[in-house]
Amino acid sequence: MVKVIFRHSHSYDKLYKDIYGYKNYPTEKEIVSYIKNIQKIWAKLENKILKELENVSKLRFKEGKIICYVIGKAIPFSDPLTIPIYKEEPNYFIDTLIHELIHILFTQEGNLNKAKKLWRYIFRKYKNETFETKIHIPLHAVHTHIYTVFFSMERLEHDIIELFNLRAYRRSWEIVNKDGYQNIINEFTKRI
Repeated sequence: MVKVIFRHSHSYDKLYKDIYGYKNYPTEKEIVSYIKNIQKIWAKLENKILKELENVSKLRFKEGKIICYVIGKAIPFSDPLTIPIYKEEPNYFIDTLIHELIHILFTQEGNLNKAKKLWRYIFRKYKNETFETKIHIPLHAVHTHIYTVFFSMERLEHDIIELFNLRAYRRSWEIVNKDGYQNIINEFTKRI
């Protein structure tokens, strides 16, 4: 089973500190302390969530470990997996981590080829949507499944509200809501 390893890289973090500025940027000590807290939370969920992601998507994580760089401020992304601290909301860190892990699961070597039919279907069915919206439709369907199994609809609503200003995300959530996350997952898995 894959493991997520949380890591702080002083030099990597310094790049972001230079971009965002030093004022109000979390200290290295704060980031390291935050990582310890997140590790405790994630340790209780990791195996169940990673297993469920594989089960629901019919895809497998290909690597034994995934390094997650935790930094002071940034826009989260999946390659290399990088997530900023959310001081007031550790749950939002976990939700963001799951989002990025789904990206990783979908795009790891071998999985992208395995899901070619799915992506052709998504790009045909939602041809008038942006690229960003299209790639987030199956992702948000799978993430909705995770919210319903492990968390709550309130937590899902919080995620949607947090990302409301990002048009592609908002639009993909609208499509998942309209078409039904389970229907999208069914279309996904029958093409894997």
